[in-house]
Amino acid sequence: MALWGRYERNGTSGFGVIEGDSIAVHEGDMFDGATPTGDTVSLNDVKLLAPCTPTKMVAMWNNFHALAAKMEVAEPEEPLFFLKGNNSFLGPDETVRRPVSYDGKVVYEGELGIVIGKTCKNVSEADALDYVFGYTCINDVTAAELISKDKTFAQWTRSKSFDTFGVYGPVIATGLDTTTLVVKTVLNGDERQNYAISDMIFPPPLLVSRLSHDLTLMPGDIIACGTSLGVGAMKEKTNTVEVTIDGIGTLSNVFE
Repeated sequence: MALWGRYERNGTSGFGVIEGDSIAVHEGDMFDGATPTGDTVSLNDVKLLAPCTPTKMVAMWNNFHALAAKMEVAEPEEPLFFLKGNNSFLGPDETVRRPVSYDGKVVYEGELGIVIGKTCKNVSEADALDYVFGYTCINDVTAAELISKDKTFAQWTRSKSFDTFGVYGPVIATGLDTTTLVVKTVLNGDERQNYAISDMIFPPPLLVSRLSHDLTLMPGDIIACGTSLGVGAMKEKTNTVEVTIDGIGTLSNVFE
């Protein structure tokens, strides 16, 4: 298991493996044979960035048994997904901004993110994890009232793709057993979500396989696995949202 992160220091970005309070600096391609340089930097001396730069974020709808039961909707026969625009991508400890064009309810959604490690197309479920580099935390921020505002067209892309609404990080953890993971979301100090990844309708290997038959997944692409019970609105003028998954860490951001 390793924790990979990207950082900025003195105007220059780099990446490496986080070990305690420092980063073992690497060079090359994080997803293809990165090698250690022998240098280390202190976490106190750098700013952590979003841990990778996806070409796309593929995000799930209705992927947990418990949430489907609460909403009283049928469980899907195939993954239901949308894409979040890359303009929305945001890293840890950055500020999520309310859109100037929207004054309705904005909700948090704590999720597990799958980070693809190599080009993935038409792969089997049995081979799918060979294409996964690791996992990260997601906050799939949503302008909830836009989705069904127009009765003729569900506005998933718009509601999910405002600038700063695609939050992920703080690191990519490799070597995790996702069947044991739990997602916890804390809003302004109050725990709002606490759910097991094992409740997924389409667990990670099946999800990667199914999606790879619809669109080619590239190194660094992220699959946001969907959320479960406890989604809610960020009602205060300034909100702190923390998404924690043991083995990965805590993704913390302010919304205002």
